[in-house]
Amino acid sequence: MARKVVTISTDDTLSTVEDIMTLGGVRHIPVVRSGVLVGVVSQRDLLRASLSNLTAFGSEQRRAFLQVVEIKRVMSSPPITIDPDASPEEAALMMAERKIGCLPVVERGALVGMLTETDLLRYFAGQIR
Repeated sequence: MARKVVTISTDDTLSTVEDIMTLGGVRHIPVVRSGVLVGVVSQRDLLRASLSNLTAFGSEQRRAFLQVVEIKRVMSSPPITIDPDASPEEAALMMAERKIGCLPVVERGALVGMLTETDLLRYFAGQIR
């Protein structure tokens, strides 16, 4: 699980998310409002928003579109979360059943980390050795 997690606000735009994902090499970002986790935005959400609205436009028009769309319009909400004491098996099962690529880790209402498919793959690959 990553403990240092970049978050975004519901008022941020898709272009901000795209920049963070590209520069940071991340595929999921927790969305907060007044410090409270309210959703998650993923590369899939970004792609879905772009494709549904911009299939006939070029990159400049796409970027202009992304600069005006707020995250709250495309994020997955409410977020599906997990407790820090949950086992890797529980997390993997939850992600597989819900068909999601990450789980915000929440303790007493506060975001403490982010667990991704890659984290679980690394964990289980280490168990095989």
